[in-house]
Amino acid sequence: MWIYWILMFALVVIDQVIKAAVVSQIALGATVNVVPGLLSLTNLHNSGAAWSMLEGKMSFFYLISVVALGVMLYLFWRLRQRRIYEFGLVLMVAGTLGNFIDRIRLGYVVDMFQLDFFNFPIFNFADTCLTVGVIVILIGVLRDDSFEK
Repeated sequence: MWIYWILMFALVVIDQVIKAAVVSQIALGATVNVVPGLLSLTNLHNSGAAWSMLEGKMSFFYLISVVALGVMLYLFWRLRQRRIYEFGLVLMVAGTLGNFIDRIRLGYVVDMFQLDFFNFPIFNFADTCLTVGVIVILIGVLRDDSFEK
């Protein structure tokens, strides 16, 4: 189980390092092409959620983050020894912590990954961890025999 805690810590560190690098190397609002027509990096400050929903509602995001972290850590303990769930929850906790750290420290979340081939909100590594974590848990639920009757 300790390996999951190390992975969680490493993912949060990776998220924070990427964000710090983008903030220090790319001017706010500027865009740098990484793979033309596919991926760009943009330094964006997001005080809301995806598509800037609920922009500026920081106290709401603080509350939701704390509640979500509590629920996910409880499920992490409750579903121990069920690796697919543990892995998915590690990803989700790391993503939640990465964005929560930004909100507490900066008052906004740093987003940077821009998909150039399709109109999608600019996102960050923590968002990717959250999304992949949800997908992993969904796969676990779909494959879990204990839910069948």
